[in-house]
Amino acid sequence: MMNGRDLILSRVRAAIAGSPPPVTPTPAINRVWEGDREAMVERFLDRLRDYNVGVTRTSGTVAPALAGILAGRGIDRLAVPTDLPAEWRPDGVALVPDDNLPHGALNAIPGALTGAALAIAETGSIVLDGGAAQGRRALTLLPDYHLCVVRAEQLVGLVPEAIAALVPNRPITFCSGPSATADIELDRVVGVHGPRRLDVLFVG
Repeated sequence: MMNGRDLILSRVRAAIAGSPPPVTPTPAINRVWEGDREAMVERFLDRLRDYNVGVTRTSGTVAPALAGILAGRGIDRLAVPTDLPAEWRPDGVALVPDDNLPHGALNAIPGALTGAALAIAETGSIVLDGGAAQGRRALTLLPDYHLCVVRAEQLVGLVPEAIAALVPNRPITFCSGPSATADIELDRVVGVHGPRRLDVLFVG
């Protein structure tokens, strides 16, 4: 006659008899870039080029580099955040501070010049959070062109590093290339949800 202990154990054995073997835990994903710094920079710039982003790198003064980019684009008027750094003001370009401009007025300006909160090498993303030299979200959504300055010290390797560095309650936007979308037939259209053209000036 089976006692209570044996009965319980037999039921447990029967219950787990058809169970799959224990799953071996997969290795944790990398959360920190493990390559050298220059490799990180090159990965970021390569990703940008893959997304049809205009890429310029400078180790010198920012304003002349911006002026060269804008001359190549034929743009001489930009909306800018009200706290745009003085050293980012290119000669020959009319800068319109976005002090809560009406959306129609902002949309009529050919482009916008901003900084970024940080950038991610692995995904080729710039991240905006409405902080210093970035302005409000509308500034980088309504104009047809966005020129973004990214400093070398703002670059991180991987998305987990970016998430750890960002302030959660900020209005965070990840931009991986110019705005684009596609319908069910895979017809790609640019500029639907933001700028059709994006240039990045990488400083460092």
